[in-house]
Amino acid sequence: MKPSRSLPVALTIAGSDSGGGAGIQADLKTFSAMGVFGTSAITCITAQNPDAVTGIEAVSSKLVTAQIKAVQAGFPVAATKTGMLFSATVIHAVARCLKSGAFGPLVVDPVMVATSGARLLLPDAVEALRRDILPIATVLTPNLNEAEILADCRIRTLRELQRAARVIAKRFNTACLAKGGHLRGGDVVDVLCTGDDDLTLYTAPRVRVRGTHGTGCTFSAALTASLALGEPLHEAVAHAKQFVTHAIKQARPTGRHQSLNFSV
Repeated sequence: MKPSRSLPVALTIAGSDSGGGAGIQADLKTFSAMGVFGTSAITCITAQNPDAVTGIEAVSSKLVTAQIKAVQAGFPVAATKTGMLFSATVIHAVARCLKSGAFGPLVVDPVMVATSGARLLLPDAVEALRRDILPIATVLTPNLNEAEILADCRIRTLRELQRAARVIAKRFNTACLAKGGHLRGGDVVDVLCTGDDDLTLYTAPRVRVRGTHGTGCTFSAALTASLALGEPLHEAVAHAKQFVTHAIKQARPTGRHQSLNFSV
């Protein structure tokens, strides 16, 4: 019998969501559904559900570093994503690790504020994120609110979202996938900018559901998995958008909430 082909390995560096819908939990579910082996480094523990974040406690930067190094020592990481990093000290530690080893393409989901309104990035960590993490990314995946912060502009239209994607890509010298899920309209349009003259729009019909908790994490995790599988960036974005749209369409009731369905 021929040995089976080794699974590609993806690493997520993010916070834990006790509600299971976002963060590390969503990332690992997505990795598995897309056929890659998921590894993780947990940056903080949150007490939350889709309605609210009621507690956050950071993991020490020393332990975050140890987790990343343990994964690196044990697995050939094909692609990496960061999500909730929370503090400047953790950001510094993560940046040092990522700069010192081979972690494949880096997807940075610049998690700042939860849908419920809770801050997921301390004020002093915003500048650390801008300085230490964003410039080393392969691609950034800000939602509309995060894109406004990173581009220092107001976004209410698709044209403004396109302009913001260009500004962010140029400012941090990386590709930017600005997500348009919070814009009004029948379709959800995301904008990928890889340079001044390379702007690609990805469109899908808006799916009306009661809740979309975890869609941002799921999207960035699906993009990371696609890159781990060797897909080029434009193809990986299209694949990730298809995956998250399907997960929203197939959402299932879980008690009082609607949860994304990760089956493919």
